[in-house]
Amino acid sequence: MKYFLYVITCFFLACDTNNKRGTQIVATPPFWNDIQNFKKQDSIHFPPKNAILFLGSSSFTKWTDVQLYFPGYTIINRGFGGSTLLDQIRYANDIIFPYEPKQIVIYCGENDLASSDTITAAIVVDRFKQLYKMIREKTEAPIAYISMKPSPSRRHLFLKMRGANLMIMLFMAEQDPKAMLRSSFYSGPAKFIDIQNKMLNEKGEPIPEIFLEDSLHMNEKGYAIWKKEIEPYLIK
Repeated sequence: MKYFLYVITCFFLACDTNNKRGTQIVATPPFWNDIQNFKKQDSIHFPPKNAILFLGSSSFTKWTDVQLYFPGYTIINRGFGGSTLLDQIRYANDIIFPYEPKQIVIYCGENDLASSDTITAAIVVDRFKQLYKMIREKTEAPIAYISMKPSPSRRHLFLKMRGANLMIMLFMAEQDPKAMLRSSFYSGPAKFIDIQNKMLNEKGEPIPEIFLEDSLHMNEKGYAIWKKEIEPYLIK
């Protein structure tokens, strides 16, 4: 009798284990819902080809009226808040290539550094290079990278940001050596847009008036600075 009960118990335990395996939930990747929302928007009204694609994190996500800042251009804003360069790489086939943009403007890297103390400036630069090369494999559209901004809430990352910005600037210059002989606004294959220094006061400190209360994201004054610095690099 005891042996019979033992066999029955083992049988039900095995069934329960198999059942759990069969119903195992596979976690969706980060920002999956954001990407699906973009796809839903596209299914309703697909953006025109040959536009300028803004790609990056929350500084673009919160720029909901970006088209009003650049009335002479067609802008596709595909920023999703909290994203890193790894996320841009993960979803490149969803949010870059389908639009066939004539230019790609990237703002990303802050969240990479903020995600862990182990992330160095060199790691961020390597991630950007990976994204750049991935894009280059499929399109020759000019790429512009906007330097990481000096948000007051991320003072502890300023040194890393400056290092990463400098290395990315040098990398972009290497992609078009002739650019140094032309106008600084020459729309070559790779451009670096420095907004970092424009957001600092004469003491080298972040201008508090251009940020929201969270000391991380910008208000309209901050975006006005971005407009002034970005627009000369945009392709008509």
